[in-house]
Amino acid sequence: MTSEQIKKLLAEGEGLTVEFKECVNELNNTVFETVCSFSNRYGGHLLLGVRDDGEVVGVNPKAVQSMKKNFANMLNNPQKTSPSLFLSLDEVAHDGKHMLHAYIPVSSQIQSCSSRIYDRNEDGDFDITNSTDLVAQLSVRKSSQFTEREVFPYAREEHLLLDKLMPMVRNMATVRTTNHPWKTMSDMEIIKSAGLYDEDVRTGKKGFNRAAILLFGREEIIQQVAPGYVTDCLLRVKNTDRYDDRLRVEKNLIESFDEIMAFIAKHTDDPFFLIDNRNISVRDHIAKEIVSNILVHREFSSTFPARVIIERDRIVAENWNRALRHGRIDPANFEPYPKNPIIARFFVNIGNADTLGSGVRNLVKYTKLYSGGVPELIEGDIFKTIIPLAASEKQAKNKRIASEKQAKRISEKKQAVLAYLEEHSQVTVSDLTEMLGLSEGRIRAILLEMTKDGFIEKEGKTKSAYYVLKK
Repeated sequence: MTSEQIKKLLAEGEGLTVEFKECVNELNNTVFETVCSFSNRYGGHLLLGVRDDGEVVGVNPKAVQSMKKNFANMLNNPQKTSPSLFLSLDEVAHDGKHMLHAYIPVSSQIQSCSSRIYDRNEDGDFDITNSTDLVAQLSVRKSSQFTEREVFPYAREEHLLLDKLMPMVRNMATVRTTNHPWKTMSDMEIIKSAGLYDEDVRTGKKGFNRAAILLFGREEIIQQVAPGYVTDCLLRVKNTDRYDDRLRVEKNLIESFDEIMAFIAKHTDDPFFLIDNRNISVRDHIAKEIVSNILVHREFSSTFPARVIIERDRIVAENWNRALRHGRIDPANFEPYPKNPIIARFFVNIGNADTLGSGVRNLVKYTKLYSGGVPELIEGDIFKTIIPLAASEKQAKNKRIASEKQAKRISEKKQAVLAYLEEHSQVTVSDLTEMLGLSEGRIRAILLEMTKDGFIEKEGKTKSAYYVLKK
C-alpha cells in the first residue's frame, strides 16, 4: 500500500469497502466484525489508527507488534473467526504517524465472528444472524459467484485420497506452523474446518464441494466435477513448433503442485543467491508463485486447459480466468481478488502459497534477482503470466559484478575465520562477533556455510558450542 493510496483512502472516507478504527493501543472486537462483514460482501480496506472522520491519530509504535500478533491469532481461532482467515496487518505511515492496514478479500463461504454473521451496508457492519432471509441471500450470492463451492452430495470418502494425502497435509501444515490445529484433528475435522464439506441452502444438499474433490479427489472423480481439468507442461527450446518435452498433469491439486514444480526444476537453471546470509533458490520461489497461481486462481468450470510453457528466454503460464478487470496488472497498485478462496486458504495452510496479494510482490522481487527482468501479469478471460529468464547484456553484467562482490566479501570473512583457527585451534560465535564486527546472526550463517562446505565442525552443546578445523 503506497502513501498515495493511503491518502486516497483517507480522502474518500468510510464506505462500503473502507473502514477506519482508532485502536491506538489494542484491537477491539469491532475490528473482527468488520473483517467478517467485508469477507461477506465485496472485501475492503481496514485502517487502524484513524478516527471515523478520517483524522489520523496513529497507533502506538510500542503496541504495533502485539496488535499484529493478536490480529493473526484471532483470525486463526475458530471460536472467534470461522472459517479461519490468513490475513496480516501491514505498517504504513502518514504525516509521521504509524497506522496499520489490512486488505480483506471477499470469501466464498459465509464468514462469522464469535458465531455471529455480519454483512456490510454503506459504512456499517450489521448483524444478520437472526434474519433467515438475509443469510439465505448471502449464501445464494456466494454459491453463484464461486464455483468451488458447488456441492456434490453423492461424493463419498472413498472417492478421495484421504489415507494417502492427509498425513502429508498434516506434516506440511505443522512444518509451517508448529502448533497448527490440524495436527490433532481427524481427517473429516480438517475437511470441515477447511470449508471442504458444504451445504447448499437452496436445495438442502450437503456433501463434499468441488474444492474438496479438486484437492483430494481421485483422477476419475476430478474429471466428473471439472471435465476440462488438466495442466499441460511444455518445453519449447529446440523444437519451437511442437515441444522438446511434455507433461500432462491430471492429478489432484496437492500432487499436481509437486509434479509441475519438478517439471520447471528439470528444465530451468537454479543459481543460488545469498539473501540475508542464506542461500536461496530464487528459481524455486518463482516456480512456486507460477504453479500456485495456475492451480489456485483458475476457473475450474471451463474446459480450457492450464499451460506452463518453458521457452529459451521465458516461462509463460496461462489459465482460464473469471476476470474483474482487463489488461496488465500494476504490482504497485492493485487489489487482489481471490478466484477460489477455499482452495487458496488451503494452499496457504500447507505452505504451497503465500497470503493473498504477496504472490505478485514476490514474483517481481525474485524475477529481478533471477534475470534482472520484470514479470508481466495480464488479466483477461485468460490470465497470462510471463517470466523472463534471460537478462539483457547490461543487466547480466551488473548482476555478475554484484555477485562477485558479495562472494568476495563472504570469502574474506571465511579466510579470517580460518586464520583465527590456525592460531587459536577453536573459536566461538562471540569471539567472531567481536573480531569481525558483524551481528551474531551473520556470524552463525558464515559458520553454517563453512560447516556444510567441510572446512570446520561444531563441538559442544548449544550454549558452550565452539568450532574447530575439520580434520
